[in-house]
Amino acid sequence: MERYPPIADHGLVGDLQTAALVSSQGVIDWFAAPRFDSPSIFASLLDHDGGGHFLLAPEHPEGTWRQLYYPDTGVVVTRFMSPDGVGEIIDYMPVLPGPTASDRHSLVRIVRSVRGTVRFRLVCRPRFDYARATHELDLTPDTATFRAPGTTAFLQSTIPLERDEQDVRGAITLNGGESAAAVFTVCAPGGEAPPPPTTERITEELWENIAFWHGWVRTSRYHGRWTDMVHRSAITLKLLTYAPTGAPVAAATMGLPEQVGGERNWDYRYTWVRDGSLSVRALLDLGFVEEAARFTRWLGDRLSAREGPDDEPLQIMYRVDGDPHLTEEILEHFEGYRGSYPVRAGNAASDQLQLDIYGEALYALAEGREIGEQTGYHGWKALAGTLDWLVDSWDRPDEGIWETRGGRQDFTYSRVMCWAAFDRGLRLAATFRRPADTVRWTQARDAILEQVMERGWNDKEQALVQHYGGDVLDASLLLAPRVGFIAPRSPGWLNTLDAMDRVLVSDSLVYRYDPQASPDGLRGSEGTFSLCTFLYVDALARAGRLPQARYTFEKMQTYANHVGLFAEEIGPSGEQLGNFPQAFTHLSLIMAATTLDEALDGPHH
Repeated sequence: MERYPPIADHGLVGDLQTAALVSSQGVIDWFAAPRFDSPSIFASLLDHDGGGHFLLAPEHPEGTWRQLYYPDTGVVVTRFMSPDGVGEIIDYMPVLPGPTASDRHSLVRIVRSVRGTVRFRLVCRPRFDYARATHELDLTPDTATFRAPGTTAFLQSTIPLERDEQDVRGAITLNGGESAAAVFTVCAPGGEAPPPPTTERITEELWENIAFWHGWVRTSRYHGRWTDMVHRSAITLKLLTYAPTGAPVAAATMGLPEQVGGERNWDYRYTWVRDGSLSVRALLDLGFVEEAARFTRWLGDRLSAREGPDDEPLQIMYRVDGDPHLTEEILEHFEGYRGSYPVRAGNAASDQLQLDIYGEALYALAEGREIGEQTGYHGWKALAGTLDWLVDSWDRPDEGIWETRGGRQDFTYSRVMCWAAFDRGLRLAATFRRPADTVRWTQARDAILEQVMERGWNDKEQALVQHYGGDVLDASLLLAPRVGFIAPRSPGWLNTLDAMDRVLVSDSLVYRYDPQASPDGLRGSEGTFSLCTFLYVDALARAGRLPQARYTFEKMQTYANHVGLFAEEIGPSGEQLGNFPQAFTHLSLIMAATTLDEALDGPHH
């Protein structure tokens, strides 16, 4: 078992309420339950010795490994090839039906010998509550019961199990065509063990899971040039969405570093208003209207929960159930991925002021008639009240989209998205004939545009810059033409693109900004930001620079991992960095692909 496999060396499985990472050598080294944001049970990716893991792999792993997804599904297949035989591990989580939160979640692991003889070994070492809780073990030959405060877990297997102190291990030799299974189920304290696994039941459940994913993907209306990558990104977004509320998390993991050995190690298992709102456009582009509509209902509930007219209408992020409390703590007993300390649980950035979220929220609510029509009278009153508040609040320094911890600035992108909030609010009011203070909204929208073009423009750089009075370029502004703030082929915007190309683009990959030129309150550096690279593709396509856009998009695909997944960043050696997989990256891939397809199919290409 590799001490710390590369971040990208994983596939993702999930049941639409939580998720797990399985390495390409058969190790579950990240799993939290019952929700994405619950304390971990397996976390050896954050502390190899103490975090806990679940290994199921050939006993002698010297050979060739290959991991893939069963096409158009969330089922991971890990294959091992050696002179003695070919073994296979199939990992998935049964998709939970309906919108009801469940306290029972199962990881299903099937091993089989495809050809020859393969001996598999099993090691299951759960470490509950971020490895802070002790557990008791009861063991029978086919069932291990782990009892910890607040949680009971069962490991049931057709592989004979034996005690290893408070953990379990096992081994089995399989000949060609033979298979075995192990099912790890987490439930509430006192929960009963599920029926023991049988080959027939597990096989039937596997094909039901495959049929679910195939049926869902069939509803996509994307038939463009990059179907495999787009559908893999859509499945990843689905896997990262908490089905009971429709809220997507930013990533499946916490604490994975933006720079190995550095301190930029955040908990991303929450729902950002920004990320979720932009996912609405990506999902609608593919025809997934129900998923988009469910998030906008969640978003509307957050707006309606505002207590008073002077309160901030939205927090930048929430737990998947809408809980606004995300207290940040440092898990001092975890050494961090390859020594990247500290490991943080919770996220203190939830208290930041980031005014751009109102633009993304309104952008989502205005992006489809089907969604807009669901905004009833009380929902509209909450939305209009938000814009009335923003009229008096947009002209303030804030922390900006990147959640820097270096103090508030007059960030240009925040103002651009406030412009988008008023622009989309005016459209919604006109389309659905709703009562609104359109005079003040219009005045605010126009004042923002004039202010940005006067104070956000830098004559020396000949570009829009990160914040007023500065000269730092910022890739977040790549969204400006997409939301209609600036014409995508206007001279000022083309000059801004050229400046970004000189300063932020490195061999087609895009940095979000230069932290050395714009101190962000944190030590160290970071890699190129994958979201920004796809936003760059989108902007290039809109600017008519199609050869460059296509080259950048297709080159970026070569940085995906072996199963088509992206983390947050790409480091100087091409390695993936940050939490994994990241929803923001995958939704921006979808946005870039659909924009580029449309441009390439256009009459002038």
